[in-house]
Amino acid sequence: MGIGVDMVKVERFKDITPHFRSKVYTPQEQAYLTGKKIESLAGIFAAKEAVAKALGTGFIAGLRPIDIEILHDKNGKPYVNSHKNIEISISHTATDAIAFAVVT
Repeated sequence: MGIGVDMVKVERFKDITPHFRSKVYTPQEQAYLTGKKIESLAGIFAAKEAVAKALGTGFIAGLRPIDIEILHDKNGKPYVNSHKNIEISISHTATDAIAFAVVT
């Protein structure tokens, strides 16, 4: 079991490059993010960080952001595409994004 939380400034995602997108977001995440505001980019990134922390590693020891996939169900609820039981919550404003993850 583990918990993780992460908060990022939305403005950090204002000028991200296609290279950054391909290293951080999976193809399914990129498809979801098409046409979304940068708050969503920041929120999914924060969720990936929170999950990495909840797993007890952070982004070291070989775990990369692209290894964690955050998807959304038909109602828009985010979830982690994983064989582990991981619950997440994402929230954002125009300036900040925060995510919380629990691994059971």
